[in-house]
Amino acid sequence: MSLLACLLSLLLGSSILPPRPVPDSLKLAPADSLMQAQCPQYAVVRVGTILFAGNEVTKEVVLRAELDLQEGDTLDAATLAARLESNRLRLFNLRLFHSVIQQTVCRDGEITVLFAVQERWYTFPIPTLSFAERNFNAWLDRPDRWRRVNYGLYIVRKNFRGRNEEVRANVQLGFNRRYELFYEAPGYGPRRRIGFGAGISYARSRALDYATVRDRLVTFRPEDGLPLMRQYGSLGLRWRQSVQRFSAFDVAYYKEQVSDSVVELNPVYFLNGSRREYLELKLTSTLNQRNTFAYPLTGRFAQVALSHRIFLTSGNADFTTLVGRYSQYFALGGNFYYNFNLQGQLRLAQRISYADNRALGYEAHVRGYDAYVIDGRHYGLARQSVSYRLFDAGKIKLQGITNSKINSLPLVIYLNTFTDAGYVLARTTFPENRLPNQLLGAAGVGLHFVTYYDRVLTVEYTRNGRGEGGFFFRTDFPI
Repeated sequence: MSLLACLLSLLLGSSILPPRPVPDSLKLAPADSLMQAQCPQYAVVRVGTILFAGNEVTKEVVLRAELDLQEGDTLDAATLAARLESNRLRLFNLRLFHSVIQQTVCRDGEITVLFAVQERWYTFPIPTLSFAERNFNAWLDRPDRWRRVNYGLYIVRKNFRGRNEEVRANVQLGFNRRYELFYEAPGYGPRRRIGFGAGISYARSRALDYATVRDRLVTFRPEDGLPLMRQYGSLGLRWRQSVQRFSAFDVAYYKEQVSDSVVELNPVYFLNGSRREYLELKLTSTLNQRNTFAYPLTGRFAQVALSHRIFLTSGNADFTTLVGRYSQYFALGGNFYYNFNLQGQLRLAQRISYADNRALGYEAHVRGYDAYVIDGRHYGLARQSVSYRLFDAGKIKLQGITNSKINSLPLVIYLNTFTDAGYVLARTTFPENRLPNQLLGAAGVGLHFVTYYDRVLTVEYTRNGRGEGGFFFRTDFPI
């Protein structure tokens, strides 16, 4: 007998025999219909007990804090199924579990709700091998590509102490060196509302992109020495209303230095001199109402980040940056889905260094322009796509592995077609840089592989507005 059956039998006051059979007409009926069969005369029901099963590591207080219902609440029976499904998704989108199952039993107008979870594996020591470039295609364009490889060890402990905290450590050697340690606690206390974040980082680079010529980065790589040093430390507060609503305020101290050769090649790389120190204050607010966070199909996402940089060294002007993003997702029926994304940046400053004059081609980009960067203070980007669920294998059982946290391999494949458009507004540009202050467009088709532990792998063919086409490989959900 399953764990759910045993628990529900106990809840009903019976022995551990299986519960009475459900009529065939109700086996596939929505929860509202099942509730009407169990408590037909009740227009409202009372939440008697909320139970959790399977959370061997995760503290119950973490799960209860996500729910928008509690014992003693009175709920409308007509909308009960939607309310319970919304709460099931809240738990699932913590991204701590492979699955979350919800079961409800009603007796005399009082319901017992059970959430059964299957926990993931939470500790990942991951050997890393990465490219010292913005993306894979930019790395392929480098003639010395095999020298521009990083390796190391990345360790992440999710759900630390069973409280949905996260600890990350990174040791990176090879072409670029990086040592990092981060701690993130989304919330403390019984309601998990106020949290804390902290991090430190130290990095040295063997090469530095010091200029943009013909819309491509120009790299300086000395025979000896490391032309870039960057270190920072950050502290922040978190205000977490739920897994869907989250705000953060961070204060970070940065210290950066480049070699004298970089200043000779580009005197305005830092505007004034070879080193700078600054404080950055950043406020971020996120609304995430997507059905799932890994590969969303319905819902919406909105995020606004406002930051202000205060320089502690002379010769640099303070500036303010506003970045916004909005995405919407729709189910069209018949395994078809549509989504669109709008994002943009405004950077307000009297003067700005080359290192800060970044727009598209870095964190945000128009697909198909992966080989290029477009410098400027302000940009706008619009994306849209239509996806078709091509194949759903469910969960493939891996033979020889008994641990349920890692022995099931989910695999879903989507066929996707998309269009992108972007524009960078730049005050001054070099004549050889043609992409600022012009509309950029691209279209393409790809395959999205949604698999293990929220991983999304994308293979796509894209053709941009310059008439250039190519295949691209990505490791994240594109919108």
